[in-house]
Amino acid sequence: MQRIGLIAGNRKFPIIVACEAKKRGYSVVAIAVKGETSLKLTKFVERIYWLSLDEFSKIIGLFESENITEVVMAGQISPHHLFRPKVRNSSAVKTLLDSLKDERADTILGAIARRLEERGIRVLNSTFLLDDFLPKKGVLTRNEPEFSHWEDIHLGFKIAKEIAYLDIGQTVAIKDKAIVAIEALEGTDNLIKRAGRITRRGLIMVKVSKPAQDMRFDVPFAGFNTIKNLVRVNAAGLAIEAEKTLFIDQQPALKLADKNGLFVVAV
Repeated sequence: MQRIGLIAGNRKFPIIVACEAKKRGYSVVAIAVKGETSLKLTKFVERIYWLSLDEFSKIIGLFESENITEVVMAGQISPHHLFRPKVRNSSAVKTLLDSLKDERADTILGAIARRLEERGIRVLNSTFLLDDFLPKKGVLTRNEPEFSHWEDIHLGFKIAKEIAYLDIGQTVAIKDKAIVAIEALEGTDNLIKRAGRITRRGLIMVKVSKPAQDMRFDVPFAGFNTIKNLVRVNAAGLAIEAEKTLFIDQQPALKLADKNGLFVVAV
């Protein structure tokens, strides 16, 4: 059985990767982040090592001890961890951060990937097992956008690509051709709450990939929790970039959207 490594962040993405890998005959050795990675991941992997962020320098040694030569990075790490004194002041993290030109997510993850590959451990695209989770172009719900919604979607897509190019975020909230909010370090869920307080109802969320998206990490994703939060703020709908955005828990998410009059489109 082929063995593969998994560097697992939070939420369901790492579990999906582990499940799909197992279905295709891979055995998974995971490195999980204390306080971030779901304990449920344990059920789907051969072995799991739990590290705190200030112990990240142990990753290479652990994979080498397991004879792992290919790894996948899946799931995010809450950005506020970087500002915790214990993490920021650890020698390994300080050395890494001091070597970087900035502390954007792609810069940090790219540096970790380079260190792995310098030791002969190849970092694979995080979606290489997940074609079924990358919707193609089209309206995914029974509910369809109105003409005015399409105008907002196209404008929102353009603005989202601009902020993604600047690596600020990959999501915008728009209503009536007005950009209500853009995503930053707080993440998509908090963006929805913030925009919902402003609009009261009718916002559209647009999520895109970066113009030069590194598919090894930080791939945009949406799912049931995204739809649930959009329902809470009486949103009009969700638009995602086709074939570049992971959409997990699609059946229950789309069912919930249809039940509440939301549209979901891939553009």
